[in-house]
Amino acid sequence: MSQPTVDPTFYRTASEAAAAPPEQLAYVVAFDRAGEKPDALTVIDVDPGSDAYGRVVGWTEVPDRGNELHHFGWNACSSALKHEGHHMEGLARRYLIVPGLRSSSLYVFDTQPDPRLPTLTKVVDSAELAAKAGYSRPHTLHCGPDGVFMTCLGSAHGSDGPGGIALLDHDTFEVLRQWETDRGPQYLAYDAWWHLNENTLISSEWGTPSMIEDGLVPELLLANKYGHAIHFWDLATGEHQQRVDLGAHHQMPLELRPSHDPGATWGFLGVVISTEDLSASVWRWHRDDGNWAVDKVITIPAEPADPDLLPPALKPFGAVPPLVSDIDLSVDDKFLYVSCWGTGELKQFDVHDPADPKETGSIRLGGIVAQTAHPAAPNQPLSGGPQMVEISRDGRRVYLTNSLYGSWDDQFYPNGVGAWMAEMHTVPSGGMTIDEAFFPHDEDFRGLRVHQVRLQGGDASSDSYCYR
Repeated sequence: MSQPTVDPTFYRTASEAAAAPPEQLAYVVAFDRAGEKPDALTVIDVDPGSDAYGRVVGWTEVPDRGNELHHFGWNACSSALKHEGHHMEGLARRYLIVPGLRSSSLYVFDTQPDPRLPTLTKVVDSAELAAKAGYSRPHTLHCGPDGVFMTCLGSAHGSDGPGGIALLDHDTFEVLRQWETDRGPQYLAYDAWWHLNENTLISSEWGTPSMIEDGLVPELLLANKYGHAIHFWDLATGEHQQRVDLGAHHQMPLELRPSHDPGATWGFLGVVISTEDLSASVWRWHRDDGNWAVDKVITIPAEPADPDLLPPALKPFGAVPPLVSDIDLSVDDKFLYVSCWGTGELKQFDVHDPADPKETGSIRLGGIVAQTAHPAAPNQPLSGGPQMVEISRDGRRVYLTNSLYGSWDDQFYPNGVGAWMAEMHTVPSGGMTIDEAFFPHDEDFRGLRVHQVRLQGGDASSDSYCYR
């Protein structure tokens, strides 16, 4: 019997992924804040040898308005090499599943046969998500055992909660069911990742739809009503096992980044803000005598600022909070990148010892007060800041986009956030430089804002690896 054909972008180990050919294209979602124009999946040429380097070379719109395309993911990744239930013959990293955070619709794009011209092949509407899983406001997707896991912020028909995880069919992308079988104390949702060999899923917390819809609600923030805990689950059964509270003032633990080593039992999470001092932080989870523990390993303080330069929400504080909205861990687990969307800074940390990170690099772009320009347009102040961050498999390139969430953009950058994407080159021993030749921005995206990036062949936040 012949062996099934395996997608060459499914890598048995993280080191195999890092040694694979570099990405040629990046997929970036773009949305219209006003909901008057259709959102789109865009394709960026990231091949430095190409005449189109740094330019938008593909554009596929969705048929409806008001989606706010946000996070998205591949139908399959390297972990498919170990999951049961996959039909490996013909399985490929081919489809991008793109949810609308506001509409609760899902759009499935086929990146073959021409990866520069994705085609919309399926739409799953909000009614199906509500009826079959009891959820709304889909947020983050990962290919996993039993199906594609999709976190959702709200319950059916936009109700506030509880949020949780919907399971999608690996092949048809139809909604199968609600993943949780016993959610215990979990109510708020945001991200989910796992340690496959530990049979453990980890989930984090943001807020319900009403808590985020029109921006950050100061009264809720100061009352510590946003999420401040992470949860550990039995991956096979969907049963809640442990809740770890970070302390109520550590508001909004969002992005989860587990080690890429399948034998490891640690990972990082980013916390947006502390209500004690406006600082942001990064925490490490790890095994501790059979249970899970979480420790703060990085604190990033707020920066003093002239109140006259601050948006209304920040004037009383006289400072710019870092607002850590994304973190990303290199495939080799050596460097952690932290996006400080408020101050306009991307930080790089050496995490060879994950319990004791050391800062090794910093880049400034945008920022609420600084508005640091890109070297390609030195006289053009930038709004927004490093927000979604994605790392190439070999760790040599880091991609940034600048929009967080439409209503939050408007709240913290009331004069407009614009749209831009940037690329950093990294140094193996630590450090970063901005690629001055790579700067798609503003009208390159036809007036839309840009959010998450996915790289052709996979990236640092898309895959789990199953072998060492």
